[in-house]
Amino acid sequence: MDLDPRMTFDSFVVGPANRLAAAAARRAAESPGKGYNPLFLYSDSGLGKSHILHAIAHHCTRHYPERTVRYQPLELYISELADAIASDSEASLDVRYRDLDLLLLDDVQFLAGQRQAQEMLLRLLDRITAREGQVVLASDRSPAQIDGLDSRLLNRFSGGLIVDIGTPDMETRSAILRRKAEERGATLAEGVLQSLAKAPFRNVRELQGALNRILVLQELEGRPISLEELPALIQGLPGARIQVPDPSPPSGRQASTAPAWRRRLEASAEAAEAEGVQARRLRRLLEQPREPEGWEAALSDFEAALDRIREIRRELDSLGNPWPEAAANLLRNPDRLDESEALLASARERVRPFGSIPEGPELERLEDGMSRLAIRAADRLLQADHPDYNPLFLHTTSQGRGQSFLAAVGRSHRSRNPEARVAFVSAAEFAEEFIDALARGVAGAWRERWWTVDVLLLHGVHELSMMERAQDEFFHLFEALKRRNARIFLVADRIPSEIEKVDDRLLSRFEGGLVVDLGKAPARPQSEPSPGIPTASEPVPTTPSPPSTRRPQSPGIGAGASEQELELLRRLAAMTALPGAGRSEEVDSGESPKDPAASDGGWRPSRERVIWDWPIIEEQIVEEYSNQGRGEWASKAR
Repeated sequence: MDLDPRMTFDSFVVGPANRLAAAAARRAAESPGKGYNPLFLYSDSGLGKSHILHAIAHHCTRHYPERTVRYQPLELYISELADAIASDSEASLDVRYRDLDLLLLDDVQFLAGQRQAQEMLLRLLDRITAREGQVVLASDRSPAQIDGLDSRLLNRFSGGLIVDIGTPDMETRSAILRRKAEERGATLAEGVLQSLAKAPFRNVRELQGALNRILVLQELEGRPISLEELPALIQGLPGARIQVPDPSPPSGRQASTAPAWRRRLEASAEAAEAEGVQARRLRRLLEQPREPEGWEAALSDFEAALDRIREIRRELDSLGNPWPEAAANLLRNPDRLDESEALLASARERVRPFGSIPEGPELERLEDGMSRLAIRAADRLLQADHPDYNPLFLHTTSQGRGQSFLAAVGRSHRSRNPEARVAFVSAAEFAEEFIDALARGVAGAWRERWWTVDVLLLHGVHELSMMERAQDEFFHLFEALKRRNARIFLVADRIPSEIEKVDDRLLSRFEGGLVVDLGKAPARPQSEPSPGIPTASEPVPTTPSPPSTRRPQSPGIGAGASEQELELLRRLAAMTALPGAGRSEEVDSGESPKDPAASDGGWRPSRERVIWDWPIIEEQIVEEYSNQGRGEWASKAR
């Protein structure tokens, strides 16, 4: 579709109501695919959405001519899709769009009820964003208000940036009128521009229509239109209630004799406007020639709204005001008090702290036989600027063991980075939080809060299998955190491939990092014997071995033990002999008996063929010098 050459960023007038949208649009045009993707703009008709889309396209084609850009209304896309379906050529339509660097779709509200178009658009978004292309959409309503919109599309839109463009204030309308008049090379009589800007037109398009009528008459008659002629010339246009100011302002005596209702309304309106708050409600009442019915109740409602706006502004400031541009726009208009309340609720959610991490040791001081591989991997993931693996997926059948490990990770990171945002939570709590945010209407702020996490510690990952919507949210969170190089630690009770009913996209990402067995919970203390294992207090028949045949023991595995304790160890070894071990092999100097029948009638396996299940990991580690590779020290467990 051809672009309007007049709709550029240079000709777009920026004010408080559209500043955030303009800034996000420039970011999308200058760095496609690097910021907010997709960017979703919405507003009432005639407030500049199409202008912004054209401006993005102009900027990108001018500065990046090698990039492919396509702008068109959604209706045209749906028409192309219908033709492609009729001719069985959907594949060719898909090829035409999927390699775009910048896709700009207008009037996205027409997706309502178009299931096939929604499916095609969802696939298209995935393909364009996967290759770092930029998508910008515009609609006359927010995504949540588009009837029948697929939840997956709603999630994709929410995963980018959604911006509302509000109605411009009087100063912005004046700037727009001045810019349009200058483009036409026209001059307006004194007071005409200001009176037009004060008229309550619903949008910029209506305002521009009124200006066009004046400029056409000036060109035809060859003279400027006076302020007194203005009401009659634009009579019949929407919102064309214009008051021509009295050239002779009232004297002090006249002002003092004004009716009490007019004085009170005027005083309240001026006080609000002095704070930058619109007083249109009261100004409409002041336009009445006689005392309006119910003006006192209207004044009371307005002043209550003004007080609440002040309270909201103070609380937003105390919260750091995450969205100053949106707040500045909303808090100027008492008629949008509900939206201001919603903004405050979102700000509270956006800055809500994450739960505390329980007290305990840091990674390097973990005991209870924690996997040394897991500890080293976690420490490396925390410290590396660009880790080789992310996420670290840990599996263990002990829920408490997994949580203890994650808590130690969080404490280690906090000690090194006190200001870091660390989230320590279960998958079930994550899902409950999301449902609660949806119910309170703060899902967008909830997502932004989670996307600021520096280290995510999520346990009970297998519980996601029963939560489809939570899986989708977690997938987008995972992608957002990876883009920020945040560190992700996950714990489940099984390996990823054994978690059923989980999206394949999530499983591939779990397995794309490092999967480590965290091990079982430590064995019970030796004072609590397991059934069938004799203790040192029980009578144990002993068979002394010749001193010359006993190999020196590693510390903690028999060193300094009594003959009775050594016999207990030999019994344990016999229980854990490898299957198929037919005979004991000679260990040292050939003095060990080769006959499998020992002198006491029992069979005793060689230690080289025994698997030791020892509860204390440090006592299993043997440091030995490797003769291969670069001669580094290596650790292995016997």
